[in-house]
Amino acid sequence: MKSYMKEYVEKIDKIIEEKNKKNLDSVIEEHLIKINFFMHERLVHFLVTMLFALMFLITFLYSLNNFSIGLVILNLLFFCLLVPYIFHYYYLENTVQYMYRQYDMLKSLFNN
Repeated sequence: MKSYMKEYVEKIDKIIEEKNKKNLDSVIEEHLIKINFFMHERLVHFLVTMLFALMFLITFLYSLNNFSIGLVILNLLFFCLLVPYIFHYYYLENTVQYMYRQYDMLKSLFNN
């Protein structure tokens, strides 16, 4: 997903940089559709990230009162999965926000 988003963002940046007004209506329409797709992806990853954070927190708090090696291992596994999810969600969030700015730039090209 990261490489797909990166390629798409670069494609739109190139259109904005060249101030290419050819087929601008269709580019803007496609961009709005892609923003919606990526917003959905961002929401799903947010929910998964929060689920892993909640599972990590629950197992951590439970292991404070009922210590066992199995709980510590489970807690470490949740933590090891949580960290990459946080970084991926961070990337998705920032990229979608950048796409909002791209949309504004495309609209300003259309108005000029």
